[in-house]
Amino acid sequence: MLALLMKINKNLILAIPVAMVLGFGFGLFAPVGWLKSLIVPLTFLMVYPMMVNLKLSKVLEGGDLKAQALAQAINFALIPFVAYALGKAFFPEQPAYALGLLLAALLPTSGMTISWTGFAKGNLGAAVKMTVLGLVLGALATPLYVRWLMGAEVPVDMGAVFMQIVVIVFLPMLAGHYTQKWLVARHGQAAYHKEWGPRFPPFSTLGVLGIVFVALALKAKDLVAQPGELIVVLIPLLCLYAINYVVSTVVARSLLPRGDAIALVFGTVMRNLSIALALAMNVFGASSSGAALVIALAYILQVQSAAWYVKLTDRFFGPAAPAKAGG
Repeated sequence: MLALLMKINKNLILAIPVAMVLGFGFGLFAPVGWLKSLIVPLTFLMVYPMMVNLKLSKVLEGGDLKAQALAQAINFALIPFVAYALGKAFFPEQPAYALGLLLAALLPTSGMTISWTGFAKGNLGAAVKMTVLGLVLGALATPLYVRWLMGAEVPVDMGAVFMQIVVIVFLPMLAGHYTQKWLVARHGQAAYHKEWGPRFPPFSTLGVLGIVFVALALKAKDLVAQPGELIVVLIPLLCLYAINYVVSTVVARSLLPRGDAIALVFGTVMRNLSIALALAMNVFGASSSGAALVIALAYILQVQSAAWYVKLTDRFFGPAAPAKAGG
């Protein structure tokens, strides 16, 4: 089972579209109302495993303050407003889609921030710190941004949103932190990194695929009634990611050394779509399925674009310095 999940985790480019197609087919031919009861357990399955390997202590380490400040400025002073403007331009009569676009933009960084930074030979320490900071700041800022930017178009119960943030982000974060501490104390740091740590992320992937399946099943009949809807949603998503990549690359190349620059790109372009999807499905009532569709499609763009960006990293930032020989 674990081996299969790890294989799926390495092939999200294929796995997420397959889950979408299966969910769409299920939604056309089977009753879907009962699927809503799966949202909370799937949310926990999605969020908790990715929190276990999060290193909260990294936030206190110094050495890359400029990169961290630039990353959070892009994440919270620029990208949410780009997403809001795109939502206004493309979805003036469909606030649920605009909400999905905004949620995708408000929760930066995920485990993939660290993975892609590693693949591109960037500064892993800076990426870990951006991941923790982005997650905490995003969790605190999201209810305020949604109320401020979308409150007139989408009913926003601030208490419900904050409660969901606690349940979806902070409780799993604490549970993950203490799970990691317990496993390290019981088995040692080396065994944790080699044997135990890698076992958790694949279960998060299972939760993601489950939520994507549910989101598409709930939206299937609407999509059949309006078959051009997927294209309508994809265009502003493409614009959002293109703007994000261009801005982050220009800022990173201009102001940071190679390792920090790569961490900044993946610390700003990779969004925590798992938590965005969980929020969309759990909080926003009638808007949930529309917002979830936007976020589900964002998964495909995010994984595909990151894979291509890694291949182009040396062209943007030059080759990595060769490792020094021991001696």
